[in-house]
Amino acid sequence: MEIENKITEQEIWKALENVSDPEIPVISVIDLGIISGVNIGADGKVTIKMTPTFAGCPAIKYMQDDIKAKMQTLTGAENVAVLVDFENRWNSNKITEKGRAALKNFGLAPPVRYAKEFRVETLAQANCPYCGSANTTFKTPFGSTLCRSIHYCNDCKQSFEQFKPL
Repeated sequence: MEIENKITEQEIWKALENVSDPEIPVISVIDLGIISGVNIGADGKVTIKMTPTFAGCPAIKYMQDDIKAKMQTLTGAENVAVLVDFENRWNSNKITEKGRAALKNFGLAPPVRYAKEFRVETLAQANCPYCGSANTTFKTPFGSTLCRSIHYCNDCKQSFEQFKPL
């Protein structure tokens, strides 16, 4: 008699730690805070809910396919669905401390944490990821991707991107 190997929700969450964001490969989808739910149905179907950082993020389809493929490879789950969750809104406070450190080591200033409501002035606050200085100037909210803004460090004279606080 063969014993069926059933995957657990904990194993799915652990496997998701090995799935990287396609635009910032040093941070996992877990540490970015975009996974909003995991469910394993009675039939064994794995459903993963993901909340994108931006509704119009061009990487959404790529991320869905990548998560699905890696879940099948890492866990052996055959029936995996990755649904986009627009009910649970993402915000930059969902980035873990490990994720914030990964962003900084990658050369992106982590977003400033904020309490209660986001204020537009928060967008201008950034510490330089190279020297740590707060003596920076906000240049533009338009970085290389929708989730980044451009700043300049007045101390080390480096331009840098910040993952936008939202």
